[in-house]
Amino acid sequence: MSLQSVRDDLAARAPDLVVLVTDASTATVPLAAVVHGVEPGQIAKTLCIRVRDEDLLLVTRGDARLDNAKSKAAFGGRPRMLGPEDVLRLTSHPVGGVCPFGLPAPLPIFLDRSLRIYDLVIPAGGDTHASVRMSVDRLAELCGNRWVEACQLPE
Repeated sequence: MSLQSVRDDLAARAPDLVVLVTDASTATVPLAAVVHGVEPGQIAKTLCIRVRDEDLLLVTRGDARLDNAKSKAAFGGRPRMLGPEDVLRLTSHPVGGVCPFGLPAPLPIFLDRSLRIYDLVIPAGGDTHASVRMSVDRLAELCGNRWVEACQLPE
């Protein structure tokens, strides 16, 4: 149902966007970048983290890593990545297909400022073979436009 929940959500809130389903897996940043012919940074990966007792989503560049000090400053506590079972329960999406769309219940969604250097970004679409092409501005609009600095860029 995860892929369908993303399709339903986007049909209601962004009917111009299309969920692309590919034969090749897009479950990892390198795979998705090859499939879509873009830089790894343009793959908008969604991290499911817990800070104190609150679960939240952080959408960041595919080539960025969560920075503990920046995340602690941004969210007011030390972040902890959630395991696959919790991710599936909270988002209805399997690891490799996690995105901020089609969620079973609202979660706070934040976007890392590192995404802003791109015009086009490609988040997953609720499945390990699904993605959605969109502008970074559209992603921000659909996710509540809450920007933080929580990640470290590759060197």
